[in-house]
Amino acid sequence: MTLEGIPYEPDLSPEVAERKGLRKGWTTGTCASAAAKAAFIGLATGVVPMAVEVGLPNGRRVSFPVEPDGPGRAVVVKDAGDDPDCTHGARMTAEVRSFPARGITELAAGPGIGVITKPGLGLDVGAPAINPVPRRMIMAALAEVSLDPVMVTFSVPGGEEMAAQTTNSRLGILGGISILGTSGIVRPFSTASYRASVVQQIDVAASQGECMIVLATGARSEAAAALLYPDLDPVCIVEVGDFTGIALRRCARLGMRKVVFVGMAGKLTKLAAGVMMTHFHRSDVDTSVLAGLAARSGAPGPVLRAATATATARHFFDTCVAEDFLAPLELLCAKAHAACTAHSGNAFDLEVVLVDYEGESVVARAGS
Repeated sequence: MTLEGIPYEPDLSPEVAERKGLRKGWTTGTCASAAAKAAFIGLATGVVPMAVEVGLPNGRRVSFPVEPDGPGRAVVVKDAGDDPDCTHGARMTAEVRSFPARGITELAAGPGIGVITKPGLGLDVGAPAINPVPRRMIMAALAEVSLDPVMVTFSVPGGEEMAAQTTNSRLGILGGISILGTSGIVRPFSTASYRASVVQQIDVAASQGECMIVLATGARSEAAAALLYPDLDPVCIVEVGDFTGIALRRCARLGMRKVVFVGMAGKLTKLAAGVMMTHFHRSDVDTSVLAGLAARSGAPGPVLRAATATATARHFFDTCVAEDFLAPLELLCAKAHAACTAHSGNAFDLEVVLVDYEGESVVARAGS
């Protein structure tokens, strides 16, 4: 789940990605700017070029191969590098036609490009899903050809199917993918866009007047959350991945009145230890937290031993369930609740819900 449609994957820093020999790619915004420029050249000269150069936000110039598709129409195929981006291979198509009547250049969504249907995204309802940075890139690329006003219509064959793998529909972006990107470059396995999508979804919920958000760490906990709150607007159930702390602060900033965190034992153990960025590369499960909770609750021997038997929380969870001794798990919820409440400045009513590893049943909970 990301802005560029990247499923959540283990985070690799740019340095690690480079060491692993992973190729960077190009955002939909960069590809759209190249396709628009090539199509405008075709409209102006009668010949769409086979390659075109555009500028990135950092000033770097990059060249893209172009597939002519008739006068004033060009295709640039998106290369996401070595990132698992569902828009990799998308045929970003731009059609440019003269538009003197309004006196300004306008951008429109054709088939496969999303349209904004909900407020909160920083774009007008009814507008094409083209974020501000790519919009500026597109306008700059067009200005390199001519300052004459034109209508540019973007489309992507199969874009609606690609968008089904993203959070677009939940955010109220319907009909296809978004034209996105802040740097113009896709960095392999970067979580920057995932983090941004978490914030964006909370923003959309707030703009709709929603006052309750349910945070879930992954697909199974998200499914559990949906079962727990079947009447809640789907935009209010946010898969936060590892960005619990960021989500909590955003909810506080936007004045949410109630927040529910739904997760499994591993994530809750990290939260209980005060770790709000819970990626496994960045933080290990602190088994001393589990041992302390087991001791406090007067747990039987198997549970006490399970607390430090492995570096994961799952063995501890499974042992508590097998021994029918859930008191340590209830204390775990309470400790995670206290840490999250402190992190968010006690800005809202908070509930922490521990679900099993299948995401099918609630095992313990703490808070309102």
